[in-house]
Amino acid sequence: MNLEKIHSVYFVGIGGIGMSAIARYFKAMGKNVFGYDRVHTALTANLESEGMQIVYTDNPEELAPDFLNQPIDNTLVVYTPAIPVTHAGLGYLRQHGYRVVKRSEVLSEIIEKQKTIAIAGTHGKTTTSAMVAHILNHSGIKCNAFLGGIALNFNSNVILNPDAEYAVVEADEYDRSFLKLNPFLAIITSVDADHLDIYDNADAMHNAFQEFANKVSDQGAVFIHSGISLSAKAKKITYSLDDKKADLYASSLHIENGTYVFDVIFQSKNLGTVRSTYPGHHNIENAITAIGIALELGIEWGKIVDSIATFAGVKRRFEYHIKRNDRVFIDDYAHHPTEISACVGSVKELYPDSRITGVFQPHLYSRTRDFGDGFARSLEALNEVVLMEIYPAREEPIPGIDSEWLLNKVRTVNKKLVQRENLVDEILRLDPEVLLTMGAGDIDKMIEPLKSALNEKDE
Repeated sequence: MNLEKIHSVYFVGIGGIGMSAIARYFKAMGKNVFGYDRVHTALTANLESEGMQIVYTDNPEELAPDFLNQPIDNTLVVYTPAIPVTHAGLGYLRQHGYRVVKRSEVLSEIIEKQKTIAIAGTHGKTTTSAMVAHILNHSGIKCNAFLGGIALNFNSNVILNPDAEYAVVEADEYDRSFLKLNPFLAIITSVDADHLDIYDNADAMHNAFQEFANKVSDQGAVFIHSGISLSAKAKKITYSLDDKKADLYASSLHIENGTYVFDVIFQSKNLGTVRSTYPGHHNIENAITAIGIALELGIEWGKIVDSIATFAGVKRRFEYHIKRNDRVFIDDYAHHPTEISACVGSVKELYPDSRITGVFQPHLYSRTRDFGDGFARSLEALNEVVLMEIYPAREEPIPGIDSEWLLNKVRTVNKKLVQRENLVDEILRLDPEVLLTMGAGDIDKMIEPLKSALNEKDE
């Protein structure tokens, strides 16, 4: 695939966070960029303002008008595996001779000539990737980065440097996409069962991660969370939040005036003290392995410390929208039981005496079915549970699986199923001390209405 000869690119599913990063790359390279997405979002609005033509129907007769005038030989169509096989627009493009490739194939081609730093795992990929990219950028090391979220230090999900030696990428396990990569350095944060609509079982998923680990260059290294039973052909470095058997971990972790303070221990040596304002033990663990990557690249300790201290976070990852003594509102992308437990645990650590009200929008019928008991147990750590209807994304409904089914599994007295149109009124009635919204669907569209209503109530 010779990308230099490509003049125009059409993205089927351009509003996805990973797809939009690549769309921005091609736009920066001077290509004509077009796309389709199912819904209009703040992200697609930003892409349109950057000069990309986007349509919101899969009707082949309503493809981006200027796109149909582009020569087929110099045009590339990129799609995400989340697009259903029945998608009419994608079918039309295939039938008419367009070159159609998956996002993972294009990403692999884009970063082919750079040393790839790939962050894989069922949890923590986006934050860890953003941390690594920030450390490199802050330390003066030129890199490209393709992220699964909007990094607040860059206000973007893509970083582009024409002379970049490294590429930081979020290695997505969905549809085994990460197996297209050939990493120089890699991180594996977790291998909890997920995407069982793709992987038949947890063993199949574990095997895919083992294959990914084996692809890391023998000139590089792979950082694997302690307790994960994966081998590696490259140098293997284990890491943890506080497991002293790991090669790399945090020690003397405590909070000072809202800042996490900890020492970094690497191969039994105390490297020094680090401070992070980014909340949550899980994010300190993410910082530990990002620091490991920096050490492997030979970055000076002082620059590493300063980079962690100045890391601003990622949009929708423990993101504060209200932070006052009498009211707190946090939004998070958590959509798996392990992520919910980590998120709620962090909130309880920061606000131990407050009543915590959680609003959760389940994502996918299959994930809700597969992890129903796990979701219930993780939600029970909240003082009050509010469930929204399941966000279907790419799926059709599964008989018997809905939010009421999940709510019945939650052994909490203060629980309720609320329709979207009634959510703001219900939250105002509950009058939460700490409000936590969670989910990977479109719950983020409720952030501004909730924030405005709570602020108005508090005036």
